[in-house]
Order: sequence, then C-alpha cells, then structure tokens
Amino acid sequence: MISANLDRKWLPLYEALASDVRLRILELLSGQSMNVKELAAALGLSSAIVTMHTKKLEKGGLIQTKLVRKGGGTHKICSLAVSRIELDLPKPQGVKRECQEVSVPVGHYTDFEVHPTCGLATTERSIGQFDDPRYFMEPERMHAQILWFGKGFVEYRIPNYVLPGQTLTEIEISFEIGSEAPGVQADWPSDIHFYLNDTLLGYWTSPGDSGEGRGRLTPSWWMEMVNQYGWLKVIRITADGTFIDGQRLSDVTLEDIVMLRNDWQLRLAVPGDAEHVGGLTIYGEGFGNYNQSILFRTYRSSGV
Repeated sequence: MISANLDRKWLPLYEALASDVRLRILELLSGQSMNVKELAAALGLSSAIVTMHTKKLEKGGLIQTKLVRKGGGTHKICSLAVSRIELDLPKPQGVKRECQEVSVPVGHYTDFEVHPTCGLATTERSIGQFDDPRYFMEPERMHAQILWFGKGFVEYRIPNYVLPGQTLTEIEISFEIGSEAPGVQADWPSDIHFYLNDTLLGYWTSPGDSGEGRGRLTPSWWMEMVNQYGWLKVIRITADGTFIDGQRLSDVTLEDIVMLRNDWQLRLAVPGDAEHVGGLTIYGEGFGNYNQSILFRTYRSSGV
C-alpha cells in the first residue's frame, strides 16, 4: 500500500496516474504479470511507447519490473507493486488528527497455539525443524520474518498510545497473509479470523497458498515449492463498522472493542471448526511481495 499526501515528493505518483494508457496498463497487470511486448500488443502501441509508460509507472512506485531469460531472449516482466493507494488531504482547521504507527515484526507474537504444517524463518535461515510447534518458543523467533501453521493462532500485543483527551477515530491494521498448504497450492481456501482485544472483527477467506513464481522479496536461499507470497490486506475499524480493503467485514465498531489501558491484543487465527481450515502464512519484511511487518495504526483527534 502507498500512503501519500500533498508532499511534492509524490508528484511522480500523481504523474504516473494522469494517463489513460497508464491506467489501462494497471488494469492489464491486475490479473497477471506481462512483458512489454505483451502489453504493447494488448494496447495496440509500439514497444517503445509502452516502455516509456512503464518507466513512469515504475518511478511512481505502482509497478515493478524484472528481467527474465526466456525462450533464448531477455524479457522485461512487469507486475503490480501495490494493491492500494491512500491519499491524506489536509484536515479542517481547528481539529488535529494524529496517527501513531507501530510496526510489529512477524516473530514478536506473545501467545500462540499452532498445529502442523508449521514453521518459521528469518531472512537468513529456518528456525529449528519444520512441523514442530516447540520451535515457536525458540528465542530466535523474535527475528522471524515469516511463519505458517495449519490451524491455530498467533497473538500480538501492541502498545496503546491513545492519551486522555484524545478521541480515537480509526484503527488500521495491514499485513501480507495467505493460506498454508503442504508445499504450495493455489486452490487452498482458508478462513482467517481477526480478533482485537478478544472481539471478533470478522474473517477473510484466503484463496490459496501462492507459489507460482517467487515472491519479489523472497531470499535466494528459500526453497521454490514452499510459501512465496500472499495478499496485502488492510483492515479498518471505524465508528461505522469494520472494513477490509474498503469492503464491509462486519458491523463491529470502535465502541464494541473494550479498550485496554496499556495495549492492544491482535490475534490472527484459523479455528479448527472453520468451514475452510487451510492454515495461515504471515509474511514480514524480506519475504513475499510487500516489504513490511504487521502495521498497526491508530488515528486520534483532539481540539487545537
């Protein structure tokens, strides 16, 4: 996700979006990766013109490209770099809206119950043996940037920085997640449940455990036929309900969540009695397609 504002550093992003051709390229890439020649054929344009447009999209942070040897030649493969853009406009005078962001590494869970298949790894090596839940207690797990399990949960505790006199207006949580199949399996649905302070926010059904091509950030030592990348999901809790990627997830509002004094308790789970028990993989920095940990943001307002 790109979180932009009116800072002039975002001009390349806005320029990249200010073109019908470039918007059509983004539409074409929404379902698959394509090389410049394929994009040119789909758009009815020359490869040189399409190359110019892809350079602007890449400069704006909207797509990513890589050179791939295929069929005796070198191809420039283009794919989407983000799935969402957020634009913060100036707020009305008299009300100050503050955002506090906490980046929580994947391995910094405070409680767990996991069942095989399961495992975790840093960007440099695996931690212990796969499919042995005992290694989820290994001290090195604090450095983990990927973890997976067949069913169960992991829970994170995040400091609560809302101060007296401030009004909480929104909570935003984002992470890259997917299913967990033995090996990889594109068609492997999993009902991933989200809890905040023991309140069920709802669940999202992951379509599968992706492994068709390597994750953009996946370390070179990581095996081919295991978890590669997931989906960047953004959950927002407001006074009107809870939303995932802009779609209503549930009617749970901020008022429904009991605010603890010192922290927030975030739980990601795949219950054993869910309709689709397809496990969970969480990707952190250095794995998958999005170079971020679990991001927890609170938005507060106060009179000025």
